[in-house]
Amino acid sequence: MAARIYRTVQGDAFDAVAFRLWGDERMARRLIEANPEYADVLVFSAGVELLVPDATPSTTVPRLPAWYA
Repeated sequence: MAARIYRTVQGDAFDAVAFRLWGDERMARRLIEANPEYADVLVFSAGVELLVPDATPSTTVPRLPAWYA
């Protein structure tokens, strides 16, 4: 399956995007893993393109920003 792109709207956050895409804010971790260049962003401005990974949970423990812990 080809990768999908999600274009943010003003005020989006990783957990809100994960809930919108998959119905589970805990999947925000997958979005952060797929978009490490934005890992330190708390609230997105409009128009940021995020790579949307498959919804399969990761089996590794990623390095997450301190605010996410």
